[in-house]
Amino acid sequence: SHCAHRVIEDPEWSLATVPHLTELCIQHIVHNFEKYPILDRLLPEYQKKVLDRLSTGLPLAVTANLISDEDYWKRCCTERWQVCDISNYGHSWKRMFFERHLENILKCFIPNTTDPNQVLDIIPICKDYVRKLEVDQFLPPLRVDQKEEGDDLSDAESDFEVGEVSVHHYDLRALISALPHLEELHLTYGVKDCGMNFEWNLFTFSYQDCCNLAAAVKTCHNLKVFKLTRSKVDDEKTRLLVHNLLDHPSLVELNLSHNLIRDKGARAVGKLINRSKLEILNLCNNQIRHLGAQALAQALAENSTLTSLNLRLNCVEDEGGQAIGRALLTNTTLKSIHLGSNNLSEPTATLFSQVLAQNTALTSINFSCNHLGLDGGKQLLDGLVDNKTLTEFDLRLAEVGQETEYLIHQIVWANRDAARLGSLQQPCATLL
Repeated sequence: SHCAHRVIEDPEWSLATVPHLTELCIQHIVHNFEKYPILDRLLPEYQKKVLDRLSTGLPLAVTANLISDEDYWKRCCTERWQVCDISNYGHSWKRMFFERHLENILKCFIPNTTDPNQVLDIIPICKDYVRKLEVDQFLPPLRVDQKEEGDDLSDAESDFEVGEVSVHHYDLRALISALPHLEELHLTYGVKDCGMNFEWNLFTFSYQDCCNLAAAVKTCHNLKVFKLTRSKVDDEKTRLLVHNLLDHPSLVELNLSHNLIRDKGARAVGKLINRSKLEILNLCNNQIRHLGAQALAQALAENSTLTSLNLRLNCVEDEGGQAIGRALLTNTTLKSIHLGSNNLSEPTATLFSQVLAQNTALTSINFSCNHLGLDGGKQLLDGLVDNKTLTEFDLRLAEVGQETEYLIHQIVWANRDAARLGSLQQPCATLL
């Protein structure tokens, strides 16, 4: 007659831990996103919750054209790279990710070994987001015919033989022609961090490489900035590149610094100056002498677009320096010129004193590491007395004397203050 009442409970049961149905749905969507990416059909508040939980390791074929949320791409970038500065990528995390992702693929590509589809397959995914490529490494093909260890060759003989080996790198033509928004291309043909595996052929920019690159750049009509540095570009390769850049519709900056360009190459660049819309030209650290400088000066005298010319670390000497000075007596567009470390002396300073007195376009001149001398410095000072436009004048190690350098800087600083004041007053005048 006695009834036993027992209450059986699950000790782990807790009503508080039961998730809402919406939470369960979000979890399911995130877990199956690769197969069923239904982001667009969600309300904005739920889209955000899904995006915050999505893995950054999802295939790019799924996420590239579907996800535009910058927070998601920020996570993709910061989880992959320690240093992330979006100011160099138009303040876009998505653009940064795809540009750096493509750059990494190119830096690791080994000709005749890596599957070319690794590059070709990524093009449809990233082509709408890549506007700049900076590739500072191109790997050469792997050598198959290794020499026997018993060979007794001297270092000089080994270097000579390695230098004769023709090494071709990844052909950029198919890639560049498929990137409709590409505006900047920065390249260096070499190998980083090779350490004890150093060989000269790791730093070879072959003629075939140059032909392929020249053809690629010619078809890239939106290209504005082209930099090919530290790649042993000589006169022959310079002429080939210039031939394909003549009459380029949008190129405004060319950087061929730290190469092997001599007078013939400089003469070719001179033709380019007047057959393009170039505004910035950098030929720093080449082997240009006075004949090349004279060719550049002749083009400069007739040019109306170039605003910056960098010839630092060449050897134009006074013949070249004077030729450039005479061109600047008529040129009205160049604002900055760098002639540092060019073995210049007093004759160049004498002519530039006239430039300072007449030219009203130049705002920056660099004569550092030359031999202008005390008299050359005094002549520059005399030419600068009535100049109101020059705001930068570098005379470090130019041997002009402390007093003269101080007086010159006083004038330049006064011009700089006046220019700054004028820029502050201009917006006020516009408002009035």
